[in-house]
Amino acid sequence: MNIRQWFQSGTPWVWLNAAAVSTSIVMVVGLLLLIAVRGMGHFWPHAVVEFTYHQGPDQSRRIIGEIHDAEELPTTRLRAAGYWLPEDAPERITRYLVKVGNRDVYGADFFSVASSNMGPLSHPRDILVVERYEWGNFYGFLRQVKENGRVVAEGEGAWAALQQRLERAQRLHREIHVLEKDEIGAINYQLERLRLKERRYQLDGELTAERRTELQRERQRLEADYQAIQQRLQALYHDLGRDSFTAEVMTGEVVEVPLAKVVRIYRPNAMGPLDKIGHYFAKLWEFVSDEPREANTEGGVFPAIFGTVMMVLIMSVLVTPMGIVAAIYLREYAKQGPLTRLIRISVNNLAGVPSIIYGVFGLGFFVYFLGGNIDQLFFPEALPAPTFGTPGILWASLTLALLTLPVVIVSTEEGLARIPKSLREGSLALGATKAETLWRVVLPMASPALMTGLILAVARAAGEVAPLMLVGVVKLAPTLPLDGNFPFLHLERKFMHLGFHIYDVGFQSPNVEAARPLVYATALLLVLVIVVLNLTAIQIRNRLREKYRALES
Repeated sequence: MNIRQWFQSGTPWVWLNAAAVSTSIVMVVGLLLLIAVRGMGHFWPHAVVEFTYHQGPDQSRRIIGEIHDAEELPTTRLRAAGYWLPEDAPERITRYLVKVGNRDVYGADFFSVASSNMGPLSHPRDILVVERYEWGNFYGFLRQVKENGRVVAEGEGAWAALQQRLERAQRLHREIHVLEKDEIGAINYQLERLRLKERRYQLDGELTAERRTELQRERQRLEADYQAIQQRLQALYHDLGRDSFTAEVMTGEVVEVPLAKVVRIYRPNAMGPLDKIGHYFAKLWEFVSDEPREANTEGGVFPAIFGTVMMVLIMSVLVTPMGIVAAIYLREYAKQGPLTRLIRISVNNLAGVPSIIYGVFGLGFFVYFLGGNIDQLFFPEALPAPTFGTPGILWASLTLALLTLPVVIVSTEEGLARIPKSLREGSLALGATKAETLWRVVLPMASPALMTGLILAVARAAGEVAPLMLVGVVKLAPTLPLDGNFPFLHLERKFMHLGFHIYDVGFQSPNVEAARPLVYATALLLVLVIVVLNLTAIQIRNRLREKYRALES
C-alpha cells in the first residue's frame, strides 16, 4: 500500500483523532491533578521553621514561619531587587517565600528570603500556630495563660491549660453564633414582617385601632424576646473575653492574644502522623461546612456550595419545561417551512451569544422591568426598598435558564426526531389523541435525549460567572436563600457562588499569596460539584434508556 492509498483508507485520520483525544485527556487529568495537589495540600499542617537570616554584613534577624513557596533565580536579578548577597554567592540562588503571619504585629504575612543568607533550619516542637478570626495566622512561643489579666498557668503546664480554655471559648462561640444567626435573625425577620404588614394596612386604609393594638402587642412580645437574648449574649461575650494567652514572636516581643479571637491552636512540629491526619480532615470539614471569614480567605465555603447547587436546581426546573415545550412545538406542531427553519437557526445562534449579554438582558428585563412591576403590584408596602426589583437567586436562575435553553431545545428535538413514525401511527390507530401519543409514547422514549440536554445545561450553568455578577451573586451573603423563616424559600435573596468565590478570592483579595491555595481548593470543589450533578443526571438518563430500549427495538 502506497502513501496515497494509506491516506485514502482513513487510517492516518483515525490515529490523528486518537492522538488528539489522548492529548486532551492527559491535559485535563494533569490540570485536575495540579488543582488537587495545590488545593488539598492547603489543609495539611505544615512544619514551622526557625532560622537566622542575614540582611547585611552585620545585620541579622530571627525568622519563624512556614516555607510557602520557592523559586530559583539568577543572583543578578536578586541584587537588582534589593537583596543583600555575599560576594561569593553562586550564580543562581533559591528564593523562599516564608509565611510569618502575625500581620497585626509585622504588617505583612510573608517575607522573602534568599537561601544563601539563611542560617541552619530548626523545628522547635513548642512553636504555636494560632488560627484567628482576624489578622490571619499567629506564630510564636507560648509563655503564659491568663484569666481576667491574672496569670493562671505558665511553663510546662501552660499548653494543657490553654487547650482546656480554648475548648470553653469554642463552645461559647457556638452558643453566640446560634443566638445571633438563628434566634436574633428570626426575631428581626418577624419584626420586619410586622412593619410591612402595618404598612400594607396603611396603604389599603385598613389600619384600624384594633389591628394597631394587635400589631403593637406582637411587636412588644418580639422586642421582649430580643432583649432577653441580648442579655444572654452580653453574658456570653463577657465570659468569652475572660481568657487570653501571651506568646513570644520572632522579634522577641511578647504579644497577648485573647482566646475570643482564636479558631484553633496547634503545634505542628510536635504532631504525630495520626494527629496530622485528624487535623487535616477537621480542616477539610471546616472548608465544606463553615462560613467564610477574613475577607473570604479563611474558613469555609458552605454558602457558596449551597448557592451553586440551589441555583442549578432552580435553573433545571425552569429550563426543562421551556425547552421541552419549544422542542415539541417545533418538531410536532409547527408547519415545516422557512419560518420554522429561521427559528431553528436563531435557536442555534443563541447558543453562541456571549454569556455577559444574557446577564445584561436579565438585569434589564427580569430585575428592573419584571421585578420592579412585581414590587409595584404585590409589595408596595416595602417600597422604595425593592423586594424582587433587585438581583436575586430567582433572576439568576432564569437568566441561566435562557442561556442554556438552546442546548435543551436542540437535544430534545433530536430525541423526538429519532422516534419512529410507526410508533406514532400505531398509537393514533389505537384511538389515542395526538396529545396522548406525545405524553405516553413519544416523550418517554425521547427522555434520554432530554436528559442529555439537561446534563449539558447543568455543566455550563454551574460554571458561569459573568452573568451572575449582574443578576444576583455577591461576595458574602449574610443569609441563605433557604432557612426556617416563612416562606422558607426566599427567591429574592442574593446568594454566593463557587465560581464567583474563585474570582473574588483569586483577584480581589487583599492578601493574594495567602488566598492562592484556597483558590485551588475551591476550583477543585466546583469541579466535584459539577461532576456530582452530571453523574446524577447521567444515572437517571441511563435508567430511562434501559427502560425504553425494548420499546425502541
